[in-house]
Order: sequence, then structure tokens, then C-alpha cells
Amino acid sequence: MLSLEVRALVKATVPVLQQHGLALTSHFYRRMFSHNPELKNVFNQGHQHSGQQQQALAMAVLAYAQHIDDPSPLAPVLTRVAHKHVSLGIRAEHYPIVGKHLLASIQEVLGEAATPELIDAWAAAYGQLADILIAEERELYRAAANADGGWAGWRPFRIARKVVESEEITSFYLVPADSGAVPGFRPGQYVSVKCFVAEWGLAQPRQYSLSDAPNGEHLRISVKREDGGDDKPAGRVSNLLHAEKQEGDILELSAPQGDFFLHEERDGPVVLISAGVGQTPMLSMLRHLLKTGSRREIRYLHAARHGGAHAMRDGLRQMQQRHAQLRAHVCYEAPRAEDALGRDYQQQGRLQLSQLREMMLLPDADYYLCGPVGFMLAQRASLLDLGVAAERVHFEVFGSNAVGA
Repeated sequence: MLSLEVRALVKATVPVLQQHGLALTSHFYRRMFSHNPELKNVFNQGHQHSGQQQQALAMAVLAYAQHIDDPSPLAPVLTRVAHKHVSLGIRAEHYPIVGKHLLASIQEVLGEAATPELIDAWAAAYGQLADILIAEERELYRAAANADGGWAGWRPFRIARKVVESEEITSFYLVPADSGAVPGFRPGQYVSVKCFVAEWGLAQPRQYSLSDAPNGEHLRISVKREDGGDDKPAGRVSNLLHAEKQEGDILELSAPQGDFFLHEERDGPVVLISAGVGQTPMLSMLRHLLKTGSRREIRYLHAARHGGAHAMRDGLRQMQQRHAQLRAHVCYEAPRAEDALGRDYQQQGRLQLSQLREMMLLPDADYYLCGPVGFMLAQRASLLDLGVAAERVHFEVFGSNAVGA
């Protein structure tokens, strides 16, 4: 437990972090990568270039300072971070490196305000946080290595099939290159895929939700090609996967991780709400429920720009025809002339849960959300306004973003 003096010093930095947190974290990453360039292979450089990672770390440091007296409210966030770290191969030996450069950055950015006492206080606070994460990550590594077909670190997988699902999403069916067992996972979880990006001269990890039910035969990821635009660069790894990786090629994978998954211990209805490529973990949940013969009522609500962007729609239609417990509702924001109302989609415009109360407000239902952060924030707010208990709403977060609890 941190002393009262240490906690008081850390809390005293909250106003500074609110004003200068982004400058601090930006300085930290520049410093760390300058002294330890090998870590560029661990951190997502796309998020570095866009500023997402710096912003996310600034928010995390601020939240930790604000909750330094009692970090327990941050437990769900720390669990999510631990899963991400294990998926990326971050180990206990990385924490002293991060701590060294974080403390140095505090000193260099704050200048004279960073007294020796303040630096010592933040060293103790960082040490407490590192201990929490290292302990949780140690258990996740142990569980991954001891699971049937499991491993820790990176494992080579071969692309057995590559299937174009829409104008921008392609699925990759992956099997172990060592001919070993395919691991199980909880529907909704993800894997990290590591590829060498020649343009940067770096190996880069990216996390992709598993889009099929656990089956012991393959792992499937369905990747959206990020073309980029005026406000964001093209996705290096997604474009590389689409354009260069072919059947027979090898990808390095981490073991499945993630704290967003189907609650199989429950027997109430399941409502799956997604937008765009956010449907990938929902498809894993949906296919698992149907494959295992679950009798739970299922509602599948999905939003897409148009039919050309709507991946795997034929499979959804077939599942709905075969399983009476499944009802689907698809919205196209801007349908094309070839998109058929009633066949391809049920409603034009954005997904509005308030218009679908009768369909998806079911007793004891669990609601799962995945998509862009703005979409999830809006849908979560709608569910709460409609009287759904917060503990019944579960969500997945892409990249370095977060959704408020």
C-alpha cells in the first residue's frame, strides 16, 4: 500500500496531467523508442503515427493518478490492458524499461516542478501498477501455455484459405504450421497477428477478433482493409494481408486473449449489436450458440454503409432461415441500387435501438456491442435509456480507444 505522502504527491499532479498529459506521453514514447528502438516491434506504430497511443496513455496515467487512493475501480480496465499485453508479448522485463523512460519524461517535461520527492512518489506508484499488471499477465501466460493446443509467445500458422467476404473485408482461415492442435477460445476473443512491414523495417502486431466458432480445425480472422483518407493513413498491416499474403503463407499468431466474450454460463437471450467489421466477434458468438444447440433467443442487429461493405450477409441469411430462435435486423446507411430491401437489409439509415424495442428488449437478455467507439457509445446510451442494466451491456474496444463505463 502506498503511503499517504506518496498518494498526496501523485494526486497533486492531476491538474498538470490534465493540462500537459499528452505532451508528457508523446515525449515518453519518443524517448523510449530513441533509447530502445527494438520496442517499435512491440508497439503499434500506426497508432503512434496517428497519436492514438499517446492519447490513450495520457488518459490512463491521469485515471491512475485520480484513483491512487483506491485503484479498484480501474480493475476492469487493467484486466483489459493485461490481455492486450499478453497478446502482444509484453513481459515483466519490459516494465523497468517503461518505468525508466516514464519517470525521466516526467522530469524532463515538468522541469523544476518535478522535485526528487515527486519523482520518488511516481516511482512507487508506477511500481505498484507494474506489480498488479505483471501478476495478472503471469496468470494469463500460464493459462495460455497450459491450455489444450495452447502456447505462450508467437506460433506460426499457415493460411489454409483466403476468402473475400465484401469489397473491404477478407477472411483468413489459419491452421498451425507445426501440425499441432488448434486451440480453443471463448467466442468474442481475439488473436494478435505479426507481420513484417518492409516500409518501416519493423515487425508489427495487429489484433483481430476471431470470427468463427471454436471448432478444433482452424482459427478464422476477417480483416477490413483500411484504405485511409484525408484524416488517417492507410492501414499498413491490413493492406499487406489483403494484397500480399496468399494461401500457403505463414503468419505468426499469439494465443487467443480478451476479456470480451460470450457469457455461456447464462441461459437468457443474447442480443448482438455491431457496425462494420465490428460484427466479427458477434459472428463467433452467433455461430457458437447455433453450433452447440443452445436454445437461447438470439437477436442480431447490424449496421453497414451498404451491401458492398456488408460482409458474410449470405451466411447470416442462411442461419436465420435454419434457426427459428434467430432474428436479424440489418440497417444500411446509404443502400445502393442493387441492395434489396427485405432481402439484404431491413431498414435504411442508422441503427436506432429505440425503434426496435419490441424486437430486442427481452427479459434477462445480455447485450454485446462492437464497432467504432462513437457507435458503441451511442448504442450503450440507448440501452441504458431503455432501462437495460449496465451490467448486462458488454462491449469490445478496438485499438487504443476506450468506452466509458
